[in-house]
Amino acid sequence: MLYYNGVIVFEHSKVKHENIMKICKTFQFVIIALILLSPALKADIYYFKDENGTLHFTNSPESQNNYHVFRRDAFKDWHPSHYEQTRYESVILEAARIYNIEHTLIKAVIKAESNFNPRAISPKGARGLMQIMPHNFRELGIYNPFDPRQNIMAGTLYLRRMVNRFDNLSLALAAYNAGPSAVSMYNNNIPPYKETQNYVRRVLRYYKLYNGFE
Repeated sequence: MLYYNGVIVFEHSKVKHENIMKICKTFQFVIIALILLSPALKADIYYFKDENGTLHFTNSPESQNNYHVFRRDAFKDWHPSHYEQTRYESVILEAARIYNIEHTLIKAVIKAESNFNPRAISPKGARGLMQIMPHNFRELGIYNPFDPRQNIMAGTLYLRRMVNRFDNLSLALAAYNAGPSAVSMYNNNIPPYKETQNYVRRVLRYYKLYNGFE
């Protein structure tokens, strides 16, 4: 049996020790999804097996003596959003289908860019969920950057263009953040800008979390 803070995730009469990590791997998406609903996220996920063979998971163990690390730094840089994320799910799925971009990647970019705030404005003037710069509005067909559908469609189109241009996810994300000319200027490498390097790492981390694997 698997528990996360008292919630049954998986039920089985006996769990052999050698099967623990196999079961954890199978159910880690469920475990992560449950922990993402927690009001306060800690970076690591722990588990222990009690005398009855029951697996217990938590991101905030009362004592670490009996716990083993399941995933280290699972939620580093994760900031809970005050905005309802699921309301954009249908648009994200539509954009993913049209532009052949994984919907979890689109969500990861939105998470990193605006934390799902549709009216976000950056200090540099980028706007909306996917933080589109005003000079790209016309080319991407944006009339209202604060309209979630317009913004997600435009942002996903731009992301697809970056993926096509650089044929590398990390470089595409760097180009999304710093512009394609910056990536080209550094011979198709991630520019040595701290903001861009942190951005790429953050999006990839969110991407893995949304996909439920490490």
